[in-house]
Amino acid sequence: MQVFSIETGKFKLDGGAMFGVVPKSIWNKSNPADENNLCTWALRCLLVIEGDRKVLIDTGMGNKQEPKFFGHYHPHDTVSLKEALGKLNFTVEEITDVLLTHLHFDHVGGAIIKEKEQYLPLFPNATYWVSEPQWNLALNPNKREKASFLSENILPIEASRQLKLISLPLFTSKTQLQEIHFSENISCIVVNGHTQGMLLPKINLGQHSLVFMADLLPSVGHLPIPYVMGYDMQPLITLEEKEIFLKDAVKNNYSLFFEHDAVNECCTVAMTEKGIRANKIFKLSERRA
Repeated sequence: MQVFSIETGKFKLDGGAMFGVVPKSIWNKSNPADENNLCTWALRCLLVIEGDRKVLIDTGMGNKQEPKFFGHYHPHDTVSLKEALGKLNFTVEEITDVLLTHLHFDHVGGAIIKEKEQYLPLFPNATYWVSEPQWNLALNPNKREKASFLSENILPIEASRQLKLISLPLFTSKTQLQEIHFSENISCIVVNGHTQGMLLPKINLGQHSLVFMADLLPSVGHLPIPYVMGYDMQPLITLEEKEIFLKDAVKNNYSLFFEHDAVNECCTVAMTEKGIRANKIFKLSERRA
């Protein structure tokens, strides 16, 4: 098993939206805002090499939208997935699986490219995996979430015939999170507070597990339980999911991999007098002891 952090750039989002009801005087200490109240966030993906499979988790924002669209998000330091993979001596043709945590534009945008007037998969030989509830929601979104689901990011995946939906069996526990099998060393934790059917890939690395946090925990600054994004569709569900997950993370000594934290790539967590907080912060290339 090998894992590689794939950096595709940074973008900006409103700090208040990213921290919900938490006052700026508090969140600005960990995620300082600019003069327009915008905070900088990473667009970080994860490549997992498992035997003959090369699994890419999420694909960043991509670059095919119009300048007006990108003007809202100020992308910078951007690197295409093809370039980012090339730096590690991988090609887009080698990717066998693209595991999408969910279909919001900053997670799926790089999966599809625009060539002339055609929208095509960037990874011609890959299977694109999405949870079935998330796919159904993206095709029939609620009015609040609709702006995050862009048809040019989603419909071409189905048209390519490379799409595989992951069905989620009925699960009703209020004390555990649903976890489903993906491959020999990868499972997916299912959460629904941010958006329905979001997947958090958990990679078994032998001595410990690495969990790709997607938007359950966008950054280290979101570790406190009440720090929930205004973007979450069901914030009270997110509160419950965060509490269950973080207790499991402490108990099982998980490493957390942050998709959106512009400064901190990975951390472990521990119980403190203030609740569960970051313990050791590190880069994936360093790998914790």
